[in-house]
Amino acid sequence: MFQNPNIAFGRTAVLVVDMLNDFVTGGLGCERARGIVPAVVQLLDAARRNAVPVIFCNDSHVSGVDQELEFWGDHAIEGTDGAKVIPELKLSEGDYVVPKHHFSAFFDTELDSLLKRLGIDTVVICGIYANICVRHTAADAYQHGYRVIVASDAVDSMTEQEYRESLEYMKKVYGASILPNAELI
Repeated sequence: MFQNPNIAFGRTAVLVVDMLNDFVTGGLGCERARGIVPAVVQLLDAARRNAVPVIFCNDSHVSGVDQELEFWGDHAIEGTDGAKVIPELKLSEGDYVVPKHHFSAFFDTELDSLLKRLGIDTVVICGIYANICVRHTAADAYQHGYRVIVASDAVDSMTEQEYRESLEYMKKVYGASILPNAELI
């Protein structure tokens, strides 16, 4: 799969953050989210071909209950089309799905336990939005002792400034490696 000799891919998983209908084409979607779909597809295809675990970390909210909804309005409500992975990513039988109720895919979820059971020590993060859920997931991955790699052409934010600042922050504060697909696959 991955060509970078500095990454032990037998112990690596790909985390796909919030590539859901509501975030790509729905109420919280944007052109920049749609723009990363080909790069995410390319990364996931390579991972699946090489038995690298793919873990979808999906917002999954309960209307009127989850705190995040107070700020962002209803989105990714459990059981709705908005909470489904976009069809282009072709959720596969061997993929894992970790529902989340907060920005971080680690907070109050089974993600850390799953990664430990799979023998993972490095996560490659892709998805949307680099300045919110990707960043919080990277923070908690770092806090849990994982090596963090952000697939730079497979993440984005609402604006170029948010995107750039987020990548720089994750690099500076969490020691994240910021690599394009060309340096990964």
